[in-house]
Amino acid sequence: MNFVGLDVHWKTSTYCILNNNGKKIKTQVVKGGWDMLLQKLRSDRDLTGRWSVCFEASCGYGALYERLKSIAHSVTVAHPGLVRLIFNSKRKNDRIDAVKLAKLLYLDEVPRAYVPKQEVRDWRKMIEFRCSLVNRRVAIKNSIRSLLRGHGIQMPRSLWTLKGLAWLKKVELPSPQAELQRDMLLADLDHAEKQVQRVTDELDKRADSDPRVTLAKTAPGIGNRTAEAMVAYIDDPKRFGRNCAIGSYFGSVPCQDASANRNRLGHITKDGPGTARKYLCEATWKAMRKDAAVRKRFDRWNHGKKDRRKIALVATAHWLLRCVLAMLQNNEEWRQAA
Repeated sequence: MNFVGLDVHWKTSTYCILNNNGKKIKTQVVKGGWDMLLQKLRSDRDLTGRWSVCFEASCGYGALYERLKSIAHSVTVAHPGLVRLIFNSKRKNDRIDAVKLAKLLYLDEVPRAYVPKQEVRDWRKMIEFRCSLVNRRVAIKNSIRSLLRGHGIQMPRSLWTLKGLAWLKKVELPSPQAELQRDMLLADLDHAEKQVQRVTDELDKRADSDPRVTLAKTAPGIGNRTAEAMVAYIDDPKRFGRNCAIGSYFGSVPCQDASANRNRLGHITKDGPGTARKYLCEATWKAMRKDAAVRKRFDRWNHGKKDRRKIALVATAHWLLRCVLAMLQNNEEWRQAA
């Protein structure tokens, strides 16, 4: 068995080969894209037997993982953040990175990253794409508000309803330039609305066909967007050995600095999918209004202090996330607390 450490880039890549005893056979630089890299790995005479390969997760790592699986005995994707913690060296280049990855693979100490299937990767990208479209729509609305306020025009409260938009199209602005900005922003807003609706319809079809999303929606406050994001990023509930591990994956646990008798907790780590974490916090606010058990937990962590509301919200969202994971693992609907 040979062990290959691979440092991948779009236009050039470097790989290092270790033999069964951990001795370096060679380090090779490949100029070209992934097709050239795969062709070189197939034709390399030092890789005639079984060999394993390891590379860091980056943009497009899922597609590269699938292509490497067809030629390698096993493929391991390393978590880039954890690899940096292990090899925090001031001397860094592609050759050194490839050697370090090969050594980690030989020692079986690679901090592995989970690689979902192509269908799940596309689902996640669609969720993130919708979020970016919604943010773009919000930016357009803020530009329209800024335009009106800059000219001292009082806006109706229901500006984005059909009646409000009709008023916006007819309102008199002090200059032709301002009217041109208004018209173009309205055109952009209409286009953004259609894009968001198109992606939303596609996501709704995907969510309606997945029983896990239906199961997650039985929890209080959780709708289509939150349920699909949680299911898409959890993917396989059994891959979490402990229920509390889901908080670390979603970045909803605090940073910790413990030494001797001191244990200092800071802000949450914010690792993992930020979109899913945002949806979960929004769903928690809604859940507190619908379910007494959720509200009780929020009040317990809030201690009646206004400056602890955000802390209590994140803690409640973390608890709700663990509940949903348990529901998916046991295939059980939400049970109302007595």
